[in-house]
Amino acid sequence: MSSPETAPSQATQFIPVREDKPHEKRRWGRLRDFYDQLGPGLITGAADDDPSGISTYSVAGAQFGYAPLWTALFSFPLMAAVQLMCARLGLVTGRGLAGVIRRMYPRWVLIGACSLLVAANLINIAADLAGMGEAAAMVTGIRAYFWTPVFAIFILSMLFWASYRAVARIFKWLTLFLFSYIVTALVVHPSWWQILRATLVPHIELSSAYLSVFVGILGTTISPYLFFWQAAQEVEEERLLGHHTVRSRQKASTSYGLDHARNDVVIGMFFSNLVMFFIILTTGATLHVAGVLQIDTAQQAAEALRPMAGKAAYVLFTLGLVGTGVLGVPVLAGSCAYAIAEGAGWKASLHYKPARARAFYSVIAFSLLLGLALNYVHLSAVAMLFWSAVVNGVLAPPLVVLVLLLTNNPKVMGEHVNPPLMKWLGWTCAAAMTLAAIGMFVTAGS
Repeated sequence: MSSPETAPSQATQFIPVREDKPHEKRRWGRLRDFYDQLGPGLITGAADDDPSGISTYSVAGAQFGYAPLWTALFSFPLMAAVQLMCARLGLVTGRGLAGVIRRMYPRWVLIGACSLLVAANLINIAADLAGMGEAAAMVTGIRAYFWTPVFAIFILSMLFWASYRAVARIFKWLTLFLFSYIVTALVVHPSWWQILRATLVPHIELSSAYLSVFVGILGTTISPYLFFWQAAQEVEEERLLGHHTVRSRQKASTSYGLDHARNDVVIGMFFSNLVMFFIILTTGATLHVAGVLQIDTAQQAAEALRPMAGKAAYVLFTLGLVGTGVLGVPVLAGSCAYAIAEGAGWKASLHYKPARARAFYSVIAFSLLLGLALNYVHLSAVAMLFWSAVVNGVLAPPLVVLVLLLTNNPKVMGEHVNPPLMKWLGWTCAAAMTLAAIGMFVTAGS
């Protein structure tokens, strides 16, 4: 049975943000306010460019140059549509994705969906921690085996004893270091005609290497954990506004709220794909041109920033990788916890203290520790980062279909079922990811 939700403690009540008068705001203040007002959509988009994403885009650019650039244009509307479905689902139903699945489908569907999520997330957590550890080792000279447990313990402590919202806000700003790829692209003076052509004219190779990269790109942009996280965070936002029960959240669902979610999600996904585009562009213009077609270490990936940052390239790369990792790993562990807790009917909220949601926080701790343990199987960090994205790409299509079925159902969404364009984009996403995964397996070994 589902546990009744109770109001959060006074420490977690929503505190209105002081609004400055327009004439007192400077341009930087307005930008900061705009950035702060963006909610789950931007956090989800920023978390999507985690170490696995950075590594996958770097591998793509190094191996194939500008050829994969079209995938940024292709994946943006598909990613935005799927994430918007998840956001609307959370807003309209007042529940997370797993909570809705539990009420609408047989238990085996819930178990299957959560199993796909957990399998993908554990590999992703391990890969992200490995990438963060190797990046830190590159700058400090201290082995990655020391850094990975340090990062895991720090993230676990942050989630248990600090405000995730406050810490994530700091690291959300750290992700802006990823814009260094845009600056580098301008510094190296690439052929913009070739870039435009590669962006607008899809280049597809029926080879295992190319299709693996394509599946990895789709898997790291359209990832299962983002579906569960997006819906859960919309519910969390409603809790902050004082809607502590499912019924009150359902009543609070308005066209204005759905429009705000749409803007938030579209901006977040645009940011995510913009970063993706320029990482592929920069690594293509630097590493691929220099003949570095295979990336095996963090140092090789960081070399893409050398034309702009010089000797500081490693530091800049490390800040970006660690910043996105500390933002992304809690999202991975948190989405596991939301899915399992909602599916089991437990209390599930990062705004609760651990004592009020013991099972929820236990799943977070277990996910992080198991992901940490996977780091000691002696695999290349870059390889783990890349193949974790491929695993996401293989496991995502069934979950995309599940999200589509739920958000197309009037019994779930009422009058807010998916509009025709969103349905079309959703089914296109599921079909494209399925065909790419099949193609990868068919061409394997060729």
